[in-house]
Amino acid sequence: MNSDDKRLAALRRLLTEAHQKLGLKLGFRLWDGSHVPADWPQSGLAIAIRDPGVVAALLRKPKLDTLLNLHVTDRISLLNGSIFDLAAARPEGKVGRLARGISKAAAFDVVRRFLFAPGEAPSAVAHIKGDEIARDGAPATNKANIAYHYDVSNAFYRLFLDEEMVYTCAYFTEDHGDLERAQRDKLDMICRKLRLKPGDRLLDIGCGWGALICHAAQHYGVEAHGVTLAEEQLALAREKVARLGLEGKVTLHLKDFTQMEGEFDKISSIGMFEHVGIANHPAYFKAVNRLLRPRGLYLHHTISRRAKKTEKAFNKMPAEYRALVRYIFPGGELDHLGMSIANLERNGFEVHDVEGWREHYQRTTRLWWERLEARKAEAEAEIGPERTRMWLLYLAGCSLAFERGGALVNQTLVSKRRKGASGLPLTREDLYSRAG
Repeated sequence: MNSDDKRLAALRRLLTEAHQKLGLKLGFRLWDGSHVPADWPQSGLAIAIRDPGVVAALLRKPKLDTLLNLHVTDRISLLNGSIFDLAAARPEGKVGRLARGISKAAAFDVVRRFLFAPGEAPSAVAHIKGDEIARDGAPATNKANIAYHYDVSNAFYRLFLDEEMVYTCAYFTEDHGDLERAQRDKLDMICRKLRLKPGDRLLDIGCGWGALICHAAQHYGVEAHGVTLAEEQLALAREKVARLGLEGKVTLHLKDFTQMEGEFDKISSIGMFEHVGIANHPAYFKAVNRLLRPRGLYLHHTISRRAKKTEKAFNKMPAEYRALVRYIFPGGELDHLGMSIANLERNGFEVHDVEGWREHYQRTTRLWWERLEARKAEAEAEIGPERTRMWLLYLAGCSLAFERGGALVNQTLVSKRRKGASGLPLTREDLYSRAG
């Protein structure tokens, strides 16, 4: 038996024992075509290990980042199922406790045979922006970070977004899976919360492809201004404004919003705040306050994490969170709801309403994943197979994080604080009393 055969035999022994001890509901397919367990059905859910270097890489650097690199480069993949099926197949009970029953001799045999096995280290996409992460808040830095995520390609985003190209959490008024309807309902709910009326000057920070500003101008008669740092989004938004004949009602700005001038009656920030960075939050809120008229309304919609017992504990980045900002959102940081509210109050705002949309985003990201998975071949032709796998993993991971409560999303409505009446209705009844 040569060294390669011995490696395979050692790995089969370990995986067979792990399958039994952990009660796994999935199998493994090794690079020689064999399965563990040996009688695992060809159509069953399985993890495919493409080459012995996969095991060597995980032993040398047993981190989530290594696993992600291996998956993105298709050296380890999932057969006959999705990441949602993998999550459902998770062993019952604590994995660490179950794993204690696995033979140490079997584990050591794998380590000694694979640790120094030949094989290149895993490498993902050619350039990962997060490796040069910067959060200094400078306009040039912000623009570079935003471009990495949003200037992928408008054609790529069209593959999985709704017809209005809304890339933020949808709003489901009932149990349904119609993404177009849910995004229209979301746009309308934002306009209602801001109590938009004809003549209002609205500023949308991070306006994306212009869905909200166009909706607000068309249906609420406002003078809408959108500001973005993403050039590809801006180009498509300008086309949309022209197509809808809204040139006199909608204005688009390619600049950092902190460089905006003037005064606005209403301001919205929908899914942009995550890019700011915690150190830059005070400057962000001061800029919003400067641009908002007295008693004007600001809607703060952002993803957040749960607060921890201490801020020190909160500031530690879990492996999944670190991977997110490395591969997907360079410069991004998530705060917790209490931090946002404290910063809003410290910077001259009065909080009127907070609504959690976690389950809405769980459903939104699941629908995005399903639509992108259905058009996977088109995505690979547009952005390449590696980035496509990365995006599918990202969308699925987000959906699972929102489902389990590891990630949250909140809408917080505030006004620029002044003494006296706020001018808002005494209840929320007006938000739900008319059709969208």
